Amino acid sequence: MRRFVALALLALAPACSSNDEQPVRPPPEEGTLDPIPNPHEGEEGGEGGVIPLPDPEEQGGSVGRAPRRLTVAQLKTSIQTTVGRPWDELETLAPSLGRADYANIVTENTEPNLVFAKFMEDGARKVCLDQAAAELTQTDPNARVLSRTVPGAIKDMKALSDAQVEELLVYLSTRFWGAPLAGEELPKWKGLFNKASARAVTLKKPDQAFAVMCIAMMTDARFITY
Repeated sequence: MRRFVALALLALAPACSSNDEQPVRPPPEEGTLDPIPNPHEGEEGGEGGVIPLPDPEEQGGSVGRAPRRLTVAQLKTSIQTTVGRPWDELETLAPSLGRADYANIVTENTEPNLVFAKFMEDGARKVCLDQAAAELTQTDPNARVLSRTVPGAIKDMKALSDAQVEELLVYLSTRFWGAPLAGEELPKWKGLFNKASARAVTLKKPDQAFAVMCIAMMTDARFITY
């Protein structure tokens, strides 16, 4: 009997200890709401139980959710708006690019896989080359998309100054990515444009210099993610 009583007291001891550790709250006054305990009280983190944000230097310079790839519908709209013409083969390739058919697949795949990258490069070449070629005969800069900041016709690539090339790259990067090229990136992209321009002059196809920049920016991760 004594052993049973001792075991019962031992079983009750943790519950009593736990109750004793809880803070005693005063009874609510008349006309006031009952106090609600903080659900985060006692959690690991900063003051008041708030978990601090991760260090941006350990997160690739950013915090928050990971970038998401565009859906097929978003990609279609983005290409039409940015380049000025649609990707005609997009609807045919939509299942391979991740669009759900709602028969066998009910969730759209937005993983940036190799299949998507391959078709995206093919689409960029088709759209960018067609648009750049169409701008050869457009003397009004406002009617052009890829070469809008270039004054007059785009046939004389050697006439562009360094300032005009930088203006063009800032315009294109803002159009494709929503953010202008700056810092160390601007000279690198400027070098790419100068090489493409020299090659285009040799081939007597000046429009291909703008097509190269369009393809490069359209296949960049900043265009296909958000």
